[in-house]
Amino acid sequence: MSDTPTSKDEETGNRLKSRFRGFLPVVVDVETGGFNANSDALLEIAAVTLRMDENGVLHRSETFQHHIEPFEGANIEQSALDFTGIDLEDPERDAMPESIAIAELFGAIRKAVKAEECNRAVVVGHNAHFDLGFVNAVAERVDIKRNPFHPFSCFDTATLAGLALGQTVLAKACMTANIDFCNRSAHSAAYDAEKTADLFCYIVNRWQSLGGWPLSE
Repeated sequence: MSDTPTSKDEETGNRLKSRFRGFLPVVVDVETGGFNANSDALLEIAAVTLRMDENGVLHRSETFQHHIEPFEGANIEQSALDFTGIDLEDPERDAMPESIAIAELFGAIRKAVKAEECNRAVVVGHNAHFDLGFVNAVAERVDIKRNPFHPFSCFDTATLAGLALGQTVLAKACMTANIDFCNRSAHSAAYDAEKTADLFCYIVNRWQSLGGWPLSE
């Protein structure tokens, strides 16, 4: 038997670093000029970090967002702009080049990973592989060497909500979980990321309250 003292967090598995095998879940949402991550513009990106309290309950923490200038030669479908409501000519849009926006965003996420003593971030998203595809594409485009995200693993709230709530559409899943959702505010990267974060926290916390975590031995 070891005489090494253990903290309450280590005994109960309530540390965020212990909950997801050393991964820090970071909720990401992107607004784009189309569906092809390699050819279509990344127009907005938002990331929401999470925190865990002393009872092992997951909460939304900080939100980081950027409006982004389309990269040179990027394709932008008018139908995508109509869907998101993004006005590229809006003087208050305050967009910045991809290289600056992504460097700032990745820096904030690496700081959160370090603070939580995790090994790496993992994308949480609603239809997460779409968001992860654009994250990986922009990281390669601007030649960032230290992408904090796992290159292919992710947590998909569409799948989780289908299991937990019987809904796969973000707005309907949030409403089923009694999370306020305003359709007029949707398709903003920051708003959708925050609502996805609330949904992910709800499902994880609900699983814990039903006795699914920590696992009994």
